[in-house]
Amino acid sequence: MLSVDARGLVKRFGTFTAVDGLDLQIPQGSFFAFLGPNGAGKSTTIALLTGIYAADAGEVRILGVDAAREPLKVKSRIGVVPEELSLFERLTGRQYLTFCGRMYGLLGDVAAHRASELLELTELAYKADTLVAEYSKGMRRRLAIAAALIHAPELVFLDEPFEGIDVLAAGVIRELLRELSRRGVTLLLTTHVLEIAERLATHAGVIKAGQMVDQGEVGALCARHQARSLEQVFEKLVGVPASKNARLSFYEDHPAPTELVRARQTA
Repeated sequence: MLSVDARGLVKRFGTFTAVDGLDLQIPQGSFFAFLGPNGAGKSTTIALLTGIYAADAGEVRILGVDAAREPLKVKSRIGVVPEELSLFERLTGRQYLTFCGRMYGLLGDVAAHRASELLELTELAYKADTLVAEYSKGMRRRLAIAAALIHAPELVFLDEPFEGIDVLAAGVIRELLRELSRRGVTLLLTTHVLEIAERLATHAGVIKAGQMVDQGEVGALCARHQARSLEQVFEKLVGVPASKNARLSFYEDHPAPTELVRARQTA
């Protein structure tokens, strides 16, 4: 069964086509890394799948449900962590999570209990009664993930969850995602950090200029493109960055730092 089945998705903004006939299939229970360069259409695709944008063409089925015909049914079963967070800063972390739970229809005591459990799991319990306005970027990211999970969704979309956060926050998020994956939750993750995708993903897809270039199980992708890693698959499908073998001409006429040190020591 597919958790996401999108066929021929198109989204235009004026004369610009951000998503151009994209097909995307994500098996149930998989951890799907959605990869592509900046401006490739990853965030727009997520916005189409989660109902933020209406597609100009194409069909989307989420968890077997037609997303265009039954959007509320879909939204009640998914969680979304956008790249740009918009949290209620005048609430405490505990109040914010409880509020989100109530918005999903949870009873008050159930929402409060789940909020406490999620605060512990995301290592925010010590800041539970602190205003969100005082949270760091990494803490806000963890709180947003907790909010996306409070109603126990079957499918979670995470748009750049590791963007701009420190190593400790990244470690907490990474372990939380592993736990969700172990429990059979389907995850779609966009990230520019290919090492993270390599560690976590079971499946991957590469998008370029609004079109899906290739997708599938990670091992099959690597075999198909004669690659040892997702990074090599990405480079073969998207192209090697121009800066990868960059040379600065004005350094070439100067000795390397180690040679300068050695010269000073022998002088």
